[in-house]
Amino acid sequence: MKIIKSLIPYLVIILVVVCIRTFIVTPIVVQGESMVPTLSGDEVMLLKKYDTDYKRFDIVVVNKSVEGDNLIKRVIALPGETIRCRNNSVYINGKKLDDVYAYGDTGSFQEITLGDDEYFLMGDNREISLDSRSLGVIKKYEIEGTVGIVIFPFTKIGSVK
Repeated sequence: MKIIKSLIPYLVIILVVVCIRTFIVTPIVVQGESMVPTLSGDEVMLLKKYDTDYKRFDIVVVNKSVEGDNLIKRVIALPGETIRCRNNSVYINGKKLDDVYAYGDTGSFQEITLGDDEYFLMGDNREISLDSRSLGVIKKYEIEGTVGIVIFPFTKIGSVK
């Protein structure tokens, strides 16, 4: 009985940590160079699982494993919007998007209309990014949450937009 009583604080700590990582926030490692120059591919960031009100230009993690890694991309178009790309310019609902994050050749594609729970995501490094241009639209349930805080390496600690 004494042993069980002495283990209770440790069990509570383990339970709290598991709940925090499952429902609130968890670390995630950035893999690859598709978000260069914003992210270089060696950062450890905090994934906010509770943040489900996704906005344009948010950086999100998608639960779509490609070569064993989750995808980290930027929200470009929101549910109900139309998106197309012509001559390396992105157009949302017919208006040119001022996309300060785009790096490299975006290419061109025909207009796509997003459903009520669909998002169009792109990596910042447009020339090498595996994103909605090749994978298609992303459903809301496939998005695990947003990232915006680098916790490692220590030289890069801080928020990222």
